[in-house]
Amino acid sequence: MQKVIVLIGAGSIGQAIARRVGAGKHVLLADLRKENVEAAAKTLSEAGFEVTTEVVDVSCRPSVEALVARATALGAVHGVIHAAGVSPSQASPETILKIDLYGTALILEEFGKVIAEGGSGVVIASQSGHRLPPLTTEQSKALATTPVEKLLELPMLQPDQVKDPLHAYQLSKRGNSLRVMFEAESWGKRSARINTISPGIIITPLAKDELSGPRGSGYRRMIDGCPAKRAGTPDEVGNVAALLMGPEGGFITGSDFLMDGGVTASYWFSELAP
Repeated sequence: MQKVIVLIGAGSIGQAIARRVGAGKHVLLADLRKENVEAAAKTLSEAGFEVTTEVVDVSCRPSVEALVARATALGAVHGVIHAAGVSPSQASPETILKIDLYGTALILEEFGKVIAEGGSGVVIASQSGHRLPPLTTEQSKALATTPVEKLLELPMLQPDQVKDPLHAYQLSKRGNSLRVMFEAESWGKRSARINTISPGIIITPLAKDELSGPRGSGYRRMIDGCPAKRAGTPDEVGNVAALLMGPEGGFITGSDFLMDGGVTASYWFSELAP
């Protein structure tokens, strides 16, 4: 039976990871927009990868279930790369919570039921989750463990509590890392591993749009004020993901890897402090 890598989110970061872990495996590439998935599939196919495409809405359970069924029909799912999401400048708080928080929890739950023995996954979170003020123990547990279909009903996620897109995004990304900690146990029962990566500013088409948009000055301040004095690249995220998904990362699961050039360190303790 052939080994399958599922890539959800056809952007630069997801593709960089797939290039490192997809050789010799069948890559099932899924995205909400057909044109995006077809363009990414063309790039990967021309680089020698075997690719199948699927359109998926991660905020819709039947759509995710259909993706799981497609993946298992192709072979044994040995890897899941979840890189889909929307940014604070792209959507309303409600949409961000639905896609980035609920959608991720749904992906983790459904693929956790079928991940092959020895398989692994990574979820792309964000440095923004590390800039959210500390949550209470009860709030953290709720984000981690609340049943998926009840998740968006939590009082802390209601419109009177989450009023702006950035707050919704920070909560979602903190929620992603907490959810991965919770799901690591169930994935572990299948001898599989799951982790999150929290990148900082990574130069992608979206980041370039942000740098030239209304939030651009804030982005440039983070780049200039962090220890690395630069933004990151998709390939650097791919390097970390390859470690986490490969045999060298066999003792790593339920963990979050912050890679932001030191932006978060500067935010909490140095010149980027609010």
